[in-house]
Amino acid sequence: MALAGASSLTTQKSLLLHSPRNLSPKIHIVYAVHAAEPAKKSNGAAIEIKTGSSSNWTLDGWKSKKALQIPTYPNQEDLDSVLKTLESFPPLVFAGEARKLEESLAKAALGEAFLLQGGDCAESFKEFNANNIRDTFRVLLQMGVVLTYGAQIPVIKVGRMAGQFAKPRSDPFEVKDGVKLASYQGDNINSDVFDKKSRAPDPQRLIRAYTQSAATLNLLRAFATGGYAAMQRVKQWNLDFTENSEQGDRYKETAQRIDESLGFMVASGLPMDHPIMTTTDFWTSHECLHLPYEQALTREDSTTGLYYDCSAHFLWVGERTRQLDGAHIEFLRGVANPLGIKVSDKMDPKELVKLCEILNPHNKAGRVTIIARMGAENMRVKLPHLIRAVRQAGLVVTWVSDPMHGNTIKAPCGLKTRSFDAIRAELRAFFDVHEQEGSRPGGVHLEMTGQNVTECIGGSRVVTYDDLSSRYHTHCDPRLNASQSLELAFAISERLRKRRMSSGQTFV
Repeated sequence: MALAGASSLTTQKSLLLHSPRNLSPKIHIVYAVHAAEPAKKSNGAAIEIKTGSSSNWTLDGWKSKKALQIPTYPNQEDLDSVLKTLESFPPLVFAGEARKLEESLAKAALGEAFLLQGGDCAESFKEFNANNIRDTFRVLLQMGVVLTYGAQIPVIKVGRMAGQFAKPRSDPFEVKDGVKLASYQGDNINSDVFDKKSRAPDPQRLIRAYTQSAATLNLLRAFATGGYAAMQRVKQWNLDFTENSEQGDRYKETAQRIDESLGFMVASGLPMDHPIMTTTDFWTSHECLHLPYEQALTREDSTTGLYYDCSAHFLWVGERTRQLDGAHIEFLRGVANPLGIKVSDKMDPKELVKLCEILNPHNKAGRVTIIARMGAENMRVKLPHLIRAVRQAGLVVTWVSDPMHGNTIKAPCGLKTRSFDAIRAELRAFFDVHEQEGSRPGGVHLEMTGQNVTECIGGSRVVTYDDLSSRYHTHCDPRLNASQSLELAFAISERLRKRRMSSGQTFV
């Protein structure tokens, strides 16, 4: 993987030259510098890292802060033993990969790339198999092709995969038939089976989560570089249940056009075995929630002296754990991975600016992605204020829409679901606001799957309330199925195409 260097410098200069409207003169961009500066060596003592803030960072400094959503284990010695084992395991991802992703996200901040982030709400031990991984990867490839073809810009493909286990809960307890037990917090912590033993946090589940993540990454790397993702296979990236559907037909038409374009490129001299034609970059991400696990997989990069959380390329902090003085922000400000901040309509613009300044004191492009999840009406009212505050502070961020979490409802049958129309409406509002503000929509963040599920209602292959129970497989939040995901990709692609055409901008 290429390291950050000259291309990063060029991107940041371009950000200054082409920023929407006028950025505040307070902007200070430091070229090729990460949020965390090289670590100081010590003999077994805490390792301090300068972050540009008033205090130094240590790997376990988060423990002095209030830590929410972290389970209490019955036996601390068992947990410590597991964490020590995890510290001895190889990293799941590598620092150079995270740096390359950061460079791509900097281009998304400029409007020269688009982030497609998607996958399970929460990964499962029970549903772990090669076919499920392949099918979700394949739908993301399909969506990427649709977006790239319409927008004519690179699409950054990031999976909510290989580590998205832990889930924050609004209530630490769950009550059924008068029985009160700890809430299910994700398969890396406890089980969704409703009994006392299953709901007790078990540290051995962290080992299983690591091994499943390693196996998932191994398969994803093989798919991404072993020929499966080759552009000449674009017509073969289809799923049986998208056949004879509107989205399947639209995809086939797009694939045919791409095939014709590939024929032209080959005739022009570009060989079909060129790496750009046969491989794709694919990154992994998850919510940074279980801090003991994240700390155990944090490693010092030998080439830069920076610390990277090697459990994933990209980490985000959620709505429930983004407190300015909280443990999660304290941990994340010292790792050099690109980071996301989930924001709802409750986010105060001044607080968002402070969060960005804590996590990215050098204002490095690609370091911070703001993921808005508000619902369509709130998006139109609240997002403009956040965009203006960030712009006035002179901060460089990548703006992304999560149209899923603000649109969860309860169906008459009692199951949680989401309306496809509401999801599409929030995405439309996201693009409308950015057009109104002169800022750049940088991506989309979806909960989706390659399985033929019936969890979200609506779409051109209509899923009704009555259909939900037929293939409702999620053990957490409802996901878009492949057909709904593709339909959304076509809608986004058309919006990006119109934006490109109206601006007269071309990319080479």
